[in-house]
Amino acid sequence: MNKEEKKVQEKVNKKKLKGSWWKLFLQSILEMGQTPGQMNFHDGGIVGGATNEIPAILERGEAVIPKELVASLSQKPGINLIEMDLPPIRIPPKEKKEKIAEIRAVVADLEASLAANVVDPKDKEFWNKLTVMKPDNSKFWDKIEIRCGNDPVFLDPEVDPYDKIKLYAIKAGGFSIVAKSLKEAKSAQKEPKFYLDTVEETLTTRTEYTKLRNRAISKLTELYDSNTTKLLYVAKVCDADSVQYTKNTPNDVLFENMDDYVNGNGAEGNKKRAASQFLEVAGLDMEELKIRALIKDGLYYRFIVTKAGGWMEPIDSGVRMGKRPNECLDFLRDPENEETLLSLLDKVEPYWNS
Repeated sequence: MNKEEKKVQEKVNKKKLKGSWWKLFLQSILEMGQTPGQMNFHDGGIVGGATNEIPAILERGEAVIPKELVASLSQKPGINLIEMDLPPIRIPPKEKKEKIAEIRAVVADLEASLAANVVDPKDKEFWNKLTVMKPDNSKFWDKIEIRCGNDPVFLDPEVDPYDKIKLYAIKAGGFSIVAKSLKEAKSAQKEPKFYLDTVEETLTTRTEYTKLRNRAISKLTELYDSNTTKLLYVAKVCDADSVQYTKNTPNDVLFENMDDYVNGNGAEGNKKRAASQFLEVAGLDMEELKIRALIKDGLYYRFIVTKAGGWMEPIDSGVRMGKRPNECLDFLRDPENEETLLSLLDKVEPYWNS
């Protein structure tokens, strides 16, 4: 990357907290609206907290502000104030009190760190006594920025007060290029370039997969020890190369191949999905497993063919079973279609017994 490209990249990846983003910072501590039933929703978005105490975000760039700030903001260019009636906020009194105390504690701590100004969080004039952390201190808030690139950016909120502000701002959506979690980044309509990765989230994700994999291995061991017939059909359903398995396949081969599958070394490369799918298949009853294996192998040996219009039919009868394997499964499980099922089994089972 040349110097000119680096300048462009820095420009793209550097974002500031401008204008009303301080409200996002405060809103992030609240995390209101995440628990349905505890509050109402406004057409413009989420309204959190009492409006005379806690700013609330309606949409990006819009916010509910305390009445005390109207006079100071009304004269500023680029700010349009609209008076509106909002639905009542339904927050349990105890929770509301705790959230307000939490917000004030964080803001007071930052004020003391950045301005050497000690303000009691319980002071009735708390917001008026702030200097740096005042909501309308645009000179300060406009300087809050974050730079992201190819290398990880580490935030240490316990040591650096600016990192603490950035952390809460990210959690509130203050930086458009940084999602507040990997999960949010993946679910976003337009995926952001970066996401916040906390130690807790990383460990939780890793632990979730480990527990899932261990359950899958435990189930695999159980089948190996007590139900190798079912293990055969589980292998047929899970493995893309189902026809390699017959009733004469050594159990150790079945175990080893399914162990590879569970660890993401088979048809499903995603380890978490592979372990989850194995558990799902292993939980099916024998009838469904056998019919699923029958459909896969029947298609391979061309005892089942796909005709015009996408219909899957036995090659010798022309009976339309469905356009998808799941539809064929439902068809063959229906007692009324037992004749078709037995006909297909007569053709495929010799291969399973070879």
